[in-house]
Amino acid sequence: MSDKERDVARVSVRILEKEYFVACPHEERSDLLDSAEFLNAKMKEIRDSGKVVGLDRIAVIAALNLANELLKVQNREKRVDEELGTRLRAMRERIDGALARGQQLEL
Repeated sequence: MSDKERDVARVSVRILEKEYFVACPHEERSDLLDSAEFLNAKMKEIRDSGKVVGLDRIAVIAALNLANELLKVQNREKRVDEELGTRLRAMRERIDGALARGQQLEL
């Protein structure tokens, strides 16, 4: 067994009553299980709504919904980062101005 094979866990996850085996690094096993549980809940919610029939369609709708949520979070983070950058620049300018005025007073 190679070092790579020893570093990988074979994890069983259940999604809509179907079992899947997924290989992942041992340290990511818990995250994988949490992700599978989250996806299973989303897919059950879609299935139980009765609006979408068929495992493939349910999976695609769940993937689209999750991708949409991810993009919204990324856009929100981007806006927060931009706002933070703007505020930091303004603070730096105020500090530089205050320091410049302080140096003028010392002369």
